[in-house]
Amino acid sequence: MYHDYGYFEEKRLDKPYDVKMIKWLYPFVKSYRLFFIISVLLVVFITLLDLSIPYVTKIAIDRYIVPGINSGINSAGDAVNTSKKNIRRLHTDLSDSKIRAIINKYPELFKVNEKSASISFEDLSKLEKKDIIILRKNDLKGIGVIAALFLSIIIANFTLNFFQIMIMEYTGQMIMHDLRVKLFSHIQSLSVTFFVRNPVGRLVTRVTNDVQNMHELFTSVITFVFKDLFLVFGIALVLLGINWKLALVSFAVVPVVVYISIHFSGLARDIFRSLRIKTAQINTSISETIGGIKVIQLFRQEKKNYRNFERLNHEYYMTGMEQIRVFAIFMPAIEFLGVIAVAAVIFYGGSGVLAESISLGALVAFISYIKMFFMPIRDIAEKYSIMQNAMASAERIFLIFDSADKLPQVTDCSKTGTESKTLTLKNIKKIAIEDLSFGYDANKTVLKKISFVIHAGETIAVVGPTGSGKTSLVNLIIRFYDPTSGRILINGQDIRTLSLSALRSKTALVVQDPFLFSGTIRDNIFRGKQDFSEKEALNIIKISNCRNLIDRLPDGLDSVLSEGGASISSGERQLLSIARAFAHDPDVIILDEATSYIDSETEQKIQGALSSLMKNRTSIIIAHRLSTVRTADRIYVLNRGRIIETGNHNQLMKSKGFYFKLHQFQNNFVK
Repeated sequence: MYHDYGYFEEKRLDKPYDVKMIKWLYPFVKSYRLFFIISVLLVVFITLLDLSIPYVTKIAIDRYIVPGINSGINSAGDAVNTSKKNIRRLHTDLSDSKIRAIINKYPELFKVNEKSASISFEDLSKLEKKDIIILRKNDLKGIGVIAALFLSIIIANFTLNFFQIMIMEYTGQMIMHDLRVKLFSHIQSLSVTFFVRNPVGRLVTRVTNDVQNMHELFTSVITFVFKDLFLVFGIALVLLGINWKLALVSFAVVPVVVYISIHFSGLARDIFRSLRIKTAQINTSISETIGGIKVIQLFRQEKKNYRNFERLNHEYYMTGMEQIRVFAIFMPAIEFLGVIAVAAVIFYGGSGVLAESISLGALVAFISYIKMFFMPIRDIAEKYSIMQNAMASAERIFLIFDSADKLPQVTDCSKTGTESKTLTLKNIKKIAIEDLSFGYDANKTVLKKISFVIHAGETIAVVGPTGSGKTSLVNLIIRFYDPTSGRILINGQDIRTLSLSALRSKTALVVQDPFLFSGTIRDNIFRGKQDFSEKEALNIIKISNCRNLIDRLPDGLDSVLSEGGASISSGERQLLSIARAFAHDPDVIILDEATSYIDSETEQKIQGALSSLMKNRTSIIIAHRLSTVRTADRIYVLNRGRIIETGNHNQLMKSKGFYFKLHQFQNNFVK
């Protein structure tokens, strides 16, 4: 019956669509922009702390552990002159008596000036250990200060990271909360057409899995991309400041890294899209299996159903393995290029250390920075892949938000402080259907030029063979759909100019197989109604013939039903739906095959409850069984979407037309 319209699962979106989706996501992020700003500031401080660690190591090595050749600074911090250019020497201050004693002990090893003395690092091994400790006490003190500074940086880094993660997790969870609530609210507002065209499992996937997939986008990608970018540019500047030649050597592999990252991120995007589709298909299959398990078991279709699920599961597995293969190549490739860069630094920098053009501390810092340099590059590519995963989910969510399957609505009267014309009346006085035509598909018309009038308190029936358009007419009166042409008037006002809440607050629908929600019987009957006293509730139970059902259940009205009311019989579900209609206190009752496929005893109870429900109310009965419409004030006979006969039961029987033939056929069939 339906074509592709509304079926969005297999639609593909091109890359430029990301910009549109980011604009669409911005309002959800905007409410928490202060938290993002704080998080970005924390990330800046964390990045500075990360950048300081290798540089602190460089200072410790070059100043205190292995001072540079001709550094010109002694251990006391005084400027000195050295005569031997290529010998690494330790400079000491002669003002310390202990140091003078050591110099007097080893006069041949020291070179003495007016205020200082020096000894080569090669000769330090000739001294006793306790003497070395005395000579290098300032170096040891400096190393202690550096160690304390290093520990302080680590503690500060940990603290800032803790608060940054907490802020972003809170922000991400709140954004997902808002997104999920808005998506759920939007889905509820969509027309019945949308739900006919999209399976339950797919919609569940959109609200659960796809929203959850966006969690990491909000919690890590947005701010940590800033951190990674800060790190990359910060490290590049520090390396250029330490030794620009060695920095250029280490940057030689960066273009290759960028190319690989872009290439693999594009592959990951397509894979993530496929995974989203496969996840929805699996959820749909599980939902349909659980919902139709009786039919599956009745017709022994377990093996076939299993094979279908196995195929879907295998396709998901293969897509997942494709994702793993992409990252199994990408991650080691980045690591390999990082190792090449480190090897180049060791070779070129090591040669510089041997040639004494680069200090050992600078080389150690360079190696640390290079390792750090490739981590954010890899992380940026990984975060981009995460973003692609999130965007693949956002595509599906966005298509729901962008769905046109929504009935035009007027402003809700309760929110504007005004009342619609319907609400100014105590009840509906007149329903007029004028030249009504409708089709679910543009190429097929279900109803053709239907016209009739229903006055308050009347009971009218619509009968006809299957497919004649009876239920479609009900759907139009309740406004699950809008007509293709013509109109429906309530008290002279087109229902399209009324708010849906105003219209549906005046109508109640009792169908052949009513839906009950998981929860208590009280919640199902008085759903959304909190103003019923216990006495009023018991009266509704009594007149809807639910007394016996309530009394035999251990918790009475508070007994819990399983999903769909599967724990009670279909007749009992029907009685509860009638009680629900009573609680709604409508002006118009619509019965759509309300007594079909019910045993005689239960049918009597239902007919009694319906008679009470229909009393002093306008009633529309849709029926196959003509015995249920004998008492109707008027009967409209539908065939192929047109009204072909009108009258009460006796009039139609006397005319011996289509109704008469239907009646005779049913009587002969029963006999």
